[in-house]
Amino acid sequence: MGYLYLLLAAFLWGLIGPVSRLAFQEGLSPLSVALFRAVIAWALFALHALLLRQVRLLPRDLPALFLFGLVGVSLFYGAYQLAVEQGGAALASVLLYTAPAWVALLSRLVLGERLDSLGLLAVALTLLGVGLMGLGGGSGVKAPLPAFFFGLLSGFTYALYYIFGKLYLPRYATPTLFLYALPVGAVGLVPFVEFAPLSPQALLALLFLGAFSTYGAYLAYYAGLRRLPATRASVLATLEPVVANLFAFLLFREVLSPLGYLGAGLVLIAVLLSVRR
Repeated sequence: MGYLYLLLAAFLWGLIGPVSRLAFQEGLSPLSVALFRAVIAWALFALHALLLRQVRLLPRDLPALFLFGLVGVSLFYGAYQLAVEQGGAALASVLLYTAPAWVALLSRLVLGERLDSLGLLAVALTLLGVGLMGLGGGSGVKAPLPAFFFGLLSGFTYALYYIFGKLYLPRYATPTLFLYALPVGAVGLVPFVEFAPLSPQALLALLFLGAFSTYGAYLAYYAGLRRLPATRASVLATLEPVVANLFAFLLFREVLSPLGYLGAGLVLIAVLLSVRR
């Protein structure tokens, strides 16, 4: 059962890019999609936390949670949506998975963890993979430099979830953290959003992103974690860019060049090496 939960989480996360592109086609900007995704997910996490009475937070942790909301929600959600808009869902999903390389570096700098030869190899493969994708490009890439900047930024901010989780997850349940982090992240996005009427199709896409690809995916992932070791969970999560590439091709005919797919493969190998490490 644990495998099914984790496969479901990877599947739902992999749909973020393709579903976001459907919202873009309805006239929504990337940052407005990020904002609505955060707000809808927050409503569900808030209800969850209230029902389980998991709302208590120590005052001394509020500044860290405020910062996490700005970086882990405003910056992460926004950067990923901009990466999807600029480079397509396929490219954005692979660049997001540079996160393990960022984790290896940040763990050394912030947590003082040793960066061994396997970690260095994973970082090197990630850099080589991203370089090959930059040389190869693909039909989904409209503006390579912004696409890579926002894609790598999303991977970096995604890596901060690991650092933050190592420091605060032992003290709080997941609904409690997102109860406070998501509204801060949403407020951080508001100044950059121009509100416009929502079509029924846009509303459906936003509801899917908030309810299923955010709230539901986290619930499925942590349900799987309770049943399987974290290393197996991390390996199964690498199916996310595979799902994103598949649906990006089926819905929008997005493809990378042969060099691009070689680079994507190196990034995924680096992820698996990081998991093994």
